[in-house]
Amino acid sequence: MSDKTLYPRFLRSRVEDALTDSPVVLIHGPRQCGKTTLARMVGDDSGYAYLTFDDDVQRSSARTDPVGYVADLPDRVILDEVQRVPELFTAIKVAVDSRRKPGSFILTGSANVLLVPRLADSLAGRIEILRLHPLSRAELVGRACNFLATLFGAGFKAGQSGQRLGNVLAEHIVGGGYPAALARATCHRRALWYRDYADTLIQRDIQDLARIRALDALPRLLALAAGQTASLINVSELAAPFQVSRQTIREYLTLLSRIFLLEELPPWHSNQLKRLVKTPKLHIGDTGLACALMGANPGSLWMDRPLFGRLLESYVYQELRRLASFRDESTTFYHFRDKDQVEVDLVIESEGLVAGVEVKAASTVTTADFKGLRKLKDAAGSRFVCGVVLYDGAAVAGFGERLYAVPVSRLWNDE
Repeated sequence: MSDKTLYPRFLRSRVEDALTDSPVVLIHGPRQCGKTTLARMVGDDSGYAYLTFDDDVQRSSARTDPVGYVADLPDRVILDEVQRVPELFTAIKVAVDSRRKPGSFILTGSANVLLVPRLADSLAGRIEILRLHPLSRAELVGRACNFLATLFGAGFKAGQSGQRLGNVLAEHIVGGGYPAALARATCHRRALWYRDYADTLIQRDIQDLARIRALDALPRLLALAAGQTASLINVSELAAPFQVSRQTIREYLTLLSRIFLLEELPPWHSNQLKRLVKTPKLHIGDTGLACALMGANPGSLWMDRPLFGRLLESYVYQELRRLASFRDESTTFYHFRDKDQVEVDLVIESEGLVAGVEVKAASTVTTADFKGLRKLKDAAGSRFVCGVVLYDGAAVAGFGERLYAVPVSRLWNDE
């Protein structure tokens, strides 16, 4: 594998569709996930000029005179890392309003503009925002996957389907989804890339977003958060090693979320259930990064079953998030847990329907593994379409009406 390996990006068709009717299309996601490559693949075929605000001259020019800078741009242009020049958003709004032409701007951003209201609001009604994630396993193997369509169509059929992966699954988790890391020949070299990547983002992008006092605490906090992935957020536990307040640690977690290194999974609510846990779950943005920060390789991860289980849950969550980003249908994710510790790892809502996914780091499934899914099914009522326990097996098996054990490999091989 080389640095020039180009994988299919299944978001491309959504970008191209958006450009047919939206004046501005923003592709946002973490640095090095492939945003620039995707934007240029789309733009180069359609005559877009390319400018990046990682270039000091371009950034300085845009900040000095935003209106003049935008006025001098070509009719169709890619503006890369636009979050580094927030002054530009209002000028882009003025330019779009003066000539309402679809496909004028392709923007990329490595900070979540949805969490910066003044930026997102300034282009409301003029912009389509698409999230690009690191590579999904489906993209890595070059095969589109219809897992979510099958899930919401309750279309699983009992029988041989998928394959048992064993410790290969640990290799997938440790590898992660960043193209530049996967281009490295060894696990050790990939881990070095991930650690340098995290340090660079914290030193540069966090400083762009906020001036914070204890910058040196962030790499340690990120490593601690990686160890808590797939767990309920416990700010007190995360704050314990640091001489800063719980509120400060909470703000740091938000900053790490804004550059896509962490994600918070909100709890699912139902009027049918009153005793639900309302704390979000914490998930690392990419399991390859988590493993590098914790010094885990495929062998050590496979032997540490509790850690393997948590990272497998985060891996499945991120795979499903990546698959959802390719769909036209709106798809939102939650977790479910009640005061009796009955839980479902992932609750997924789409077009008013509800599905549940439980993740099991084993090659066998029993009826007890469906306890949470049955409670979710009762709570969601007629909205519930399907519940699955993803496990490391090679067959789909039914466990009641619309409840199935499904091989985890169906996330990228649904034949």
